[in-house]
Amino acid sequence: MSASGRGLSDLRSIIGDESYNRLMAIRNSRLHSFLAWVISVCEPASVFVSTGSPEDNDYIRRKAIESGEEIPLRLKGHTIHFDSPLDQARARDDTAILLPNNQKLPFIRTKDRDEGIKEMLTLLKGIMRGREMLVGFYSLGPKASPFSILAVQVTDSYYVMHSENILYRQAYDEFIRQGEEARFLKFIHSQGELNEMKQSKNIKQRRIFIDLTDETVYSVNTQYGGNSIGLKKLALRLTIKRAMEEGWLSEHMFLIGVNGPGGRVTYFTGAFPSMSGKTSTAMLGRLIGDDLAYLRIINGEVRAVNPEAGVFGIIEGINPVDDPLIYEVLSKPGELIFSNVLMLENGDVYWNGKGEPEPSSGINYTGKWWRGKVDDKGNPIPPSHPNARFTVSLKAFSNLDPAYDDPKGVVVKGIIFGGRDSDTLVPLLESFNWEHGVVTIAASLESERTAAVIGKAGEREFNPMANLDFLSVDLGVYISNYLRFGKEASNPPKIFGVNYFLRDEQGRFLNSKEDKKVWLAWMERRVHGELDVVETPIGLIPRYNDLKGLFREVLGKEYSLENYEKQFAVRVSKLIEKIDRIMKIYSEIPTTPKILFNILSEQRQRLLEAEGKYGNVISPSVFEKN
Repeated sequence: MSASGRGLSDLRSIIGDESYNRLMAIRNSRLHSFLAWVISVCEPASVFVSTGSPEDNDYIRRKAIESGEEIPLRLKGHTIHFDSPLDQARARDDTAILLPNNQKLPFIRTKDRDEGIKEMLTLLKGIMRGREMLVGFYSLGPKASPFSILAVQVTDSYYVMHSENILYRQAYDEFIRQGEEARFLKFIHSQGELNEMKQSKNIKQRRIFIDLTDETVYSVNTQYGGNSIGLKKLALRLTIKRAMEEGWLSEHMFLIGVNGPGGRVTYFTGAFPSMSGKTSTAMLGRLIGDDLAYLRIINGEVRAVNPEAGVFGIIEGINPVDDPLIYEVLSKPGELIFSNVLMLENGDVYWNGKGEPEPSSGINYTGKWWRGKVDDKGNPIPPSHPNARFTVSLKAFSNLDPAYDDPKGVVVKGIIFGGRDSDTLVPLLESFNWEHGVVTIAASLESERTAAVIGKAGEREFNPMANLDFLSVDLGVYISNYLRFGKEASNPPKIFGVNYFLRDEQGRFLNSKEDKKVWLAWMERRVHGELDVVETPIGLIPRYNDLKGLFREVLGKEYSLENYEKQFAVRVSKLIEKIDRIMKIYSEIPTTPKILFNILSEQRQRLLEAEGKYGNVISPSVFEKN
């Protein structure tokens, strides 16, 4: 970032007196220099500085509708936004981490920093001419908290700032309080030229660059939230690097409280790749967050907060039977943005899997839609996009935990990792210890693709900690930080692996959707030492009698020994195949800690010894008897 040579006082005629005075109330020279530079580059017609007041928030909501970026719906507070048909998901090929001297990182798309900034400045030059620039101030995590990270968002999209105002804690007052001491992340976004539907038009010039050196994200010619809402997954790249430097964890995890016996509440985080049950699991507990978590060691305890204050959730398949809590939120008045669903003539909305008959016509992200409409390649266009979303405050959820905004965070007793696996892993597993869990569960996480994910359905995608897409640091170093983090805690959380997608030889699921309630109940009791376990070569599994009792208590149904035997069988050859896949990947990463190979090799040897005694598919009862 080069200096423009102009200060805010030189740009006062553009900024306007009111916004200028608001900026001057923040005594931070770095902020002033940054904003002066952005204004000089983007050349807006005017600038609106939001303080987060009700009046300022109302202004953003009103302008989102007046500009056509959002359309009001029948229910009060509900609006809808449409992204371009070519801008419906995270743009992996257009996103890059900027590193000096053209450095490279495994699994991560990188770009030379000087080259990337030069390209971005060319795209940003004058891009806001004739428009209003919006400046918002936010805190990732509760304000005035050890977890809090301040951020400033600059955008020319009222939809983006409206979304930020729902999803994050507004923190203009914190910038004033901290003054020159404030350290903050910086986000610059422009939706670029728009078409008649108010969608970003120049998708071929879409670029999302993350500059780790200056803790700045640039995003241009895109509106989709994952590319444009800076504080979401774009900020995650920046906070992962900061966490590495400072010895904490910034993770792609939900954060929930699980009810235990006698009114006890125990807190868990959980990381799951897409389509693996993350949201459905989060909604079974007392909700603090559905997507992101910061974990720090405070007085020896692992504590966590949700950096967000809202939900930017996938809406496809949400229906009143399977997702009653979310469906209730989507069906009542209140501030809520739908994106890329079908808008009906009466102002209602429809999405795929809503549990209602499909309408015959409406308006969606492609414009006018009718049943049977196809794209230019002849492919059917569904009423709503598979990645259609809803944006809403956490306060809209009836299961919100009272501690969701506690500046001290909550004590985390367990961390859950889950993937989509049809033929290898048991439904529920506890690691032997922190290192074993980090290596064999978290760092070895894989998930099978579905038809909704690009690629061949059924292929296993390597996704350690469900965070690979968002890493901004070397994977081997990231794992070393994980291992060190657990060692520094007085009593690190237990690590669990879950798999909701195990199938039998006929392709039938071995568990029902509701069984995850039992798995959560078992994990809650385990972290308090109230249940014994069965030791297997891959970790600790539940005893049959304990699960039988929990199925009766939690679901009111019987759980047969036959089901237990099928579900918790140790599938030796499949498990060894997985270990070999994982070891091959890490053998090509020079920074991988040696302990990872040691732990995987030891597990492989245990499996081979068990196979020699009991065969290839081993009943869990064998280990229980031993």
